[in-house]
Amino acid sequence: MREAMKAVVRGIAVFFVLPLLLIWWIEAHLLGRDRALEYATEALALLPGLTGRYLRRAFLSCVLKKCHPTSEIGFGAIFSKADAIIDENVYVGPRCQIGLVHLERDVLLAAGVHVTSGAQTHGTADPTRPMREQEGVRALVRIGAGAWVGSAAVVMADVGAGTVVGAGAVVTKALPGHVVAAGVPARVLHSRKSPASD
Repeated sequence: MREAMKAVVRGIAVFFVLPLLLIWWIEAHLLGRDRALEYATEALALLPGLTGRYLRRAFLSCVLKKCHPTSEIGFGAIFSKADAIIDENVYVGPRCQIGLVHLERDVLLAAGVHVTSGAQTHGTADPTRPMREQEGVRALVRIGAGAWVGSAAVVMADVGAGTVVGAGAVVTKALPGHVVAAGVPARVLHSRKSPASD
């Protein structure tokens, strides 16, 4: 019964975001999908409570490459890449900034986490040109199943399954699975595997 009720509420949420979906579709054709997505999620980010979570998820399930119906998107979260993938039971905390990412099942992002579209989103090679005019390279950042990223962390590289990233860490290089990492730049502190499982 509870799952049926949730499905009905999800359907109602899609109905309520239809006007925003129409605006997004028009802007996507004029400005591009990514810019239109960022503008739309800025508007949806302001809706508080459970209603906001349902409306954000309903919108994102229609415009992202994938957004599973069991995901939760917190207040103030902004998405900038339409090719982002959000799997089942993912939690994106309040005020997160999400780029080109694949959040695998059961990933938890605490408040204020920034997941960029790789480590080279801005070009820096030509000192004679302003940064905004230099081409960057976008790369998919994968955060593995069951990983937990602490508040205010910045993730620019892959995070392995089951890994814990400490609050305020800056992930510049890929982290293996089932470790605890922290610091700037983030480094592995210890394994999360029990000695018997090695």
